[in-house]
Amino acid sequence: MMQRFSNPVLMKELKLRFRAFKSFSGLMFYLFLLFIFVGGFLSVFTQFTGTGFFRPSESFIMFSVISVLQMALVMFITPGLTAGAISSERERQTLNILLTTTQSSTQIIIGKLLSSIAFLILLLVAGLPLYSIVFLFGGVSPTQLITIFLSYLLTVVAIGSIGIMFSTITKKTIVSMIATYGAMIFLGAVTAFLFFVGFSLDRMPTSPVGGFSTNSPITFFWASINPGALMLTVLYPELGTELSNLTGISMPNWVVYIIFYSLITVVCLWIAIRKLRANMKHSR
Repeated sequence: MMQRFSNPVLMKELKLRFRAFKSFSGLMFYLFLLFIFVGGFLSVFTQFTGTGFFRPSESFIMFSVISVLQMALVMFITPGLTAGAISSERERQTLNILLTTTQSSTQIIIGKLLSSIAFLILLLVAGLPLYSIVFLFGGVSPTQLITIFLSYLLTVVAIGSIGIMFSTITKKTIVSMIATYGAMIFLGAVTAFLFFVGFSLDRMPTSPVGGFSTNSPITFFWASINPGALMLTVLYPELGTELSNLTGISMPNWVVYIIFYSLITVVCLWIAIRKLRANMKHSR
């Protein structure tokens, strides 16, 4: 029974990744930078107040800044960890050997995905003690912390699936990485630009008496799939209410975010699984 759910590809990739010295040196460097940021933030704000106290409002500002930086970290590092998962095997000419084993395409793709994002998840989990120092000063609820980390997890899996898909359907790692980073630019920057364009168009008069469009599902959609917008609405719920008022859509934006990124994950993994062995036949 256990052998049915075992994944030798995942176990092999995890051992190779976490036995490397650069993995632990990278983790140490990340925690060191996070420690410097938190310590510097605390010292600067206590000096500004002149009382040696750290107010809950200032604690929430620190939490918000770290949350946004963590999301940026997720979107920047994940493509580099996943975009070469399959294409690198093809470039080393070891993919055909891997495909001749008893492992199914699903096991190979899922194993590569989980092993690629495992290090990033380790970074997020390892930073929890420093991340949760805000609870000492108040201003942040445990629900917000849990919600933000669940959004991190969903985003990591979705971006990792995009990287795995491009790594499977392209032959070169550099092409796969460029395509994955292009998708991240679209999700992070282009959607924000399209939201502001749609918002500006919606504010234009639509009638001779100067009326405005109040129902803007497309504009709401662009804002809902943007990771930065999700962070802001989770941290500041009043922004989510304002977004609903501006677009005329009462649905919470995080519902659209979950549906969209879940669909992205399923579709990308399905394409990667279907194209894995098809590429081998085509290369022959």
